[in-house]
Amino acid sequence: MCSPEEATLLRLEEVFLATLARINSLVLQPLLEAAPEPSDPRGRECLRLLQQLHRSSQRLWEVTEESLHSLRKRLCPLASTGLESLLLLRGADHVVQVHVEYIESYTSCVVVQAFQKAAKRRSEYWRDKQKALRQLLSGLGSEGPVGTALVQSLRQLLSHHVQQYVLLLLSLGDTIGKHHPTWELVVHAATVFENLQSFMRQALDQALATQALWHTLSSRQRDVLCTPARRLLQDSQDIPVTVTPLRAERVLLFDDALVLLQGHNVYTFDLKLVWVDPAQDRCTFHLLTPEEEFSLCTSDPQGQVVWQWKMTQAVCQALRGKKDFPVLGAGLEPSEPPTCRYVAYTFCAEGRLCQATYEGEWCRGRPHGRGTLKWPDGRHHVGEFCQGLEHGFGIHLVPQASEDKFDCYKCHWWKGSMCGYGICEYSTDEVYKGYFWEGLRHGFGVLESAPQAPQLCKYTGHWERGQRSGYGIEEDGDRGERYIGMWQANQRHGTGVLVTQAGICYQGTFQADKIVGPGILLSEDDSLYEGTFTRHLTLVGKGKVTFPNGFTLEGSFGSGAGRGLHTQGVLDTAALPPDPSSTRRRQLGLGAFPVESRWQGVYGPFQDFVRAGCPGDLQEALLGFHVQNSRELRKSQEYLCCERTQPEDGVGRIEDILDDLLVNREPEALQQCLRKALSNALHPLGKLLRMLMLTFQATYAGIGANKHLQGLAQEEVKQHAQELWAAYRGLLQVALQRKGQAPEKGEDAETRHLWPLKDLKLTTNQRYSLVRDKCFLSATECLQKIITTVDPREKLEVLERTCGEIETTVSRVLGQEHKLPMDDLLPLLIYVVSRARIQHLGAEIHLIRDMMNPIHTGGLYDFLLTALESCYEHIQKEDMRLHRLPICWDSRERW
Repeated sequence: MCSPEEATLLRLEEVFLATLARINSLVLQPLLEAAPEPSDPRGRECLRLLQQLHRSSQRLWEVTEESLHSLRKRLCPLASTGLESLLLLRGADHVVQVHVEYIESYTSCVVVQAFQKAAKRRSEYWRDKQKALRQLLSGLGSEGPVGTALVQSLRQLLSHHVQQYVLLLLSLGDTIGKHHPTWELVVHAATVFENLQSFMRQALDQALATQALWHTLSSRQRDVLCTPARRLLQDSQDIPVTVTPLRAERVLLFDDALVLLQGHNVYTFDLKLVWVDPAQDRCTFHLLTPEEEFSLCTSDPQGQVVWQWKMTQAVCQALRGKKDFPVLGAGLEPSEPPTCRYVAYTFCAEGRLCQATYEGEWCRGRPHGRGTLKWPDGRHHVGEFCQGLEHGFGIHLVPQASEDKFDCYKCHWWKGSMCGYGICEYSTDEVYKGYFWEGLRHGFGVLESAPQAPQLCKYTGHWERGQRSGYGIEEDGDRGERYIGMWQANQRHGTGVLVTQAGICYQGTFQADKIVGPGILLSEDDSLYEGTFTRHLTLVGKGKVTFPNGFTLEGSFGSGAGRGLHTQGVLDTAALPPDPSSTRRRQLGLGAFPVESRWQGVYGPFQDFVRAGCPGDLQEALLGFHVQNSRELRKSQEYLCCERTQPEDGVGRIEDILDDLLVNREPEALQQCLRKALSNALHPLGKLLRMLMLTFQATYAGIGANKHLQGLAQEEVKQHAQELWAAYRGLLQVALQRKGQAPEKGEDAETRHLWPLKDLKLTTNQRYSLVRDKCFLSATECLQKIITTVDPREKLEVLERTCGEIETTVSRVLGQEHKLPMDDLLPLLIYVVSRARIQHLGAEIHLIRDMMNPIHTGGLYDFLLTALESCYEHIQKEDMRLHRLPICWDSRERW
């Protein structure tokens, strides 16, 4: 049985539906059809708002029709549907949401007076339809403006309709009683429509107050501030407030911004980036913004309470991105704004952040947490911030003059500048891996030029304030030389050892990058030269030469173009042949570079890490990290990410590392534990060992594999072993301290058991074999790109570039342009193909041959492809010859 309230609801919906249809045909459609279309921005904006209102009106009409249909079905005598079938009960939230959208569209039109402006353009239409409109619009008089009557009538219509909803639903709840199955649905519907009534009342009041505000402002101020979605919440003309230390004649609080007016100037503060501090006294409270800090002071405590409460609730509403429902401050979320937020903001004040846009996490007016900073000139910084400054790991891109070229800094930052370990890839394709301090290279670092650079160079050593300073190793690939020694202000300065590819080893004094004073030169056959030398290590002036057979030549030496080395002196052949053991003991560098301080730039950060108690947040900054190297800097946003292993992951967690050291303290367990730690790139000891290995290879591998440096290398290895043991002891002491245990003392004797050092030998074979592995590296890397594309033509172009790289390398070695004939190219191409180790090369060749354009038949591409096929067949036959036995065959390593 249906209740009287349901019948009343049916009539209410019928009347409202008919009224909406008449408003649409007599008011909204004519307003939208006004011609011509407005040309000014404000007029076009009004037209857009009316179109939006029309769409909202259509949705309201549709939901009302659906509600009417459910009522008719319910009231049908033959129907057996229950009360819960009514849309106003089962879909109350949806109905309310449609009403809210309509209210927001309507109030946006009210704020910018869209009805009044559009009505003026259809004045003749209103005169013709005055009688029909007077029946529809109760506020329309013979002399009254049509626009104002539209505003009042549409407001009264919706207010009356929602009010009737509330009254009828409350009455329906009383009629059916609490024990009815749908009583809770009725109560919920009555509650949400009551909330809608409160929301509508507040929204209409705010819209009218905002509309009235625009008339009190100058045209300039109105142009800056007036937007359809903006609502006025508080005006200092209603409750006076003063601003200190800034000056403002008027303060306006909108739902999205706080505005200070001073003369014709307008200062706007986004509420998402406003932090409200608790009241300093009964009349004052403090505000924080990204670029300003100021206080608002009222004349009485009550005014301060109103301003602070509205400010706080407005900030909360702005952060949520939607209006509070039913009224300001009555949302479901907490009414206190969060201290940490995620917002985008562009800085305006002069300084290093001027015009820069920051998007990320904030705390109390400062970038704090992870974020992205972009400058108009193309600079980018992605990483961690602390109190407005770059702090923690970050990636910084600096554009260069050439197109799509950047300097990329992947580094740790401290209070706005690079500090700690970093990897920097420059637009010149140079790469620096090492430590920084205050934005400059400082401490240990490696700077390496690109493989294709005109002058190949690599420096491994110490830096000071951005310059090479202290002990360092430089390898000059073009000259085939390696310098081992002291530096100052980017120049070789002090004692140094110069080693050449030919096996010559010189020790002397350098000043301002030049050889000065006497020095000693040892050749590979143990000939000893003493005296002064030129830049090219030619003996000049007074000197002495001791030959391997014991003969000596002492006198004056000189050289000239085409004359070679010439001398005037005394040749002593009476001396006895030297003891072979004495010539073998001729070692350079011993005593010149104290082994304890030679690589202090590597030991120092680890010692600082241990002294600080091994904090996990400093592990990367002090011990370094590993990222995938990229020679090509790209402009794409994806380059602003860094694939590096986090210290918190798995075995890299410092807590697990220290616990493992405590458990494995017995000699046998300790040896296994240290072996495992040193082989793990994430373990602090493993990181230290790899850094030491890098310095050792930079010094003694390749050109440095010289027997006259063997003593220098041996004492360095022993020092590294002692430092690694000291590093272990330091980690153990930290682990004991964290567990509250007493530190251990004096177990250094165990190093002989744990570090069984053997004699180290540096031979000529080592030098040449290490250099050989670098041959045709650019060609090998070029050929490996053949698998990065599926286009046969592009694969052929890669093959053509590979052969070009081979010829370029040969020309560089010969010092002149050289074209390789096929007989010379094929062996080199076999070498490059075998080193490239391309998986499924046979399938790649078949794909190219099958899909190659017929026009290339007999041409260059056909010739190069035939050469590649020959290389592949040769390598296959060689593999079969070397692996004839089935037990030696490993299909995973074959082509």
